[in-house]
Amino acid sequence: MFNPQVYSARREQLRSLLSGGLVFLPGNDEASMNYPANTYHYRQDSDFLYYFGHNHDGLSGIIDVDESKDILVGDDVTMDDIIWMGEQPKMKDQALECGTGNILSKSKLGEYIQDAIRKGRKVHILTPYRGDRWLSLEGIFGMKHAEVKKYVSEELIKAVVKMREIKDAGEIAEIEKAVDVAWLMHTTSMKMAMPGVVEQEIAGTVEGIALSHAGPVSFPVILSVDGQTLHNHHHGNKLELGRMMVTDAGCETQMCYCSDITRTVPVGGKFNQRQKDIYEIVLKANVDTIAAIKPGIFYKDMHLLAARTIAQGLKDLGIMKGDVDEAVRQGAHALFFPHGLGHAMGLDVH
Repeated sequence: MFNPQVYSARREQLRSLLSGGLVFLPGNDEASMNYPANTYHYRQDSDFLYYFGHNHDGLSGIIDVDESKDILVGDDVTMDDIIWMGEQPKMKDQALECGTGNILSKSKLGEYIQDAIRKGRKVHILTPYRGDRWLSLEGIFGMKHAEVKKYVSEELIKAVVKMREIKDAGEIAEIEKAVDVAWLMHTTSMKMAMPGVVEQEIAGTVEGIALSHAGPVSFPVILSVDGQTLHNHHHGNKLELGRMMVTDAGCETQMCYCSDITRTVPVGGKFNQRQKDIYEIVLKANVDTIAAIKPGIFYKDMHLLAARTIAQGLKDLGIMKGDVDEAVRQGAHALFFPHGLGHAMGLDVH
């Protein structure tokens, strides 16, 4: 975790961006694989991490805008929990670690939220993305999820996006740690891309590097000679000369900040002329866009710059025809560039 002042300052800034009420940020619960005690690797909700910092289940957070009060919601572990997991920190100590002295038992959470609703106060939540979250919110709010949806707050969404898209020095340092490990993941993938190797061997090695040097992968590894299929998670192909292999992979640090890099390489380590021509076009789009980026520039303009660069390169090779600017206006480049230029980095990628 960062120091407690980081989290309290973030919550104070969020308060300043909202008109009133209270914000409820539920943390994620464990998710079972095939029976309750056998769970998938735990991943905390990113917004809860951003404002409260703790990366384990059983917690939620309340940011009370009207009363300038922050509450960490959860319960101290039982003796059974200690036997299973060892000694765990007390709730009061966890609250101090994220910059607040206020705690609330989960058994009192529904009463707190429902009391605010009865008093006509605004209650802000972000859009849930898990089915179990909708079910838990039904119990906390005392209403069906169709009614809970009314509390999804556009005001809160915009405020959170405004804050999270700007990174402080500590966040940048965490992202750089993740990128350093991603460099090792990708250079290893390049070296292993030899004829006769099965994709799964490389994908498994890449994921192992993430776990050995940082944390889990930041999304399931995409590694395939069929890179024309976006987000292809099949790893059963055997590599052959003349094919290209795409690796789209990154890792998380212990604080869940992510890297995400995509590279395409020739099987065997050498481009043929056709592959080199296409690679150079993509490289030019990358380099030219990086050179054009500066404060005040819109992302869409950078995306269209890359699109024009790619369209011009393909026209020079005889693959596209006509006026490049008009082709981009009509979206013809999307036959070859069917996705966005990039995306934000931080606690979430992909």
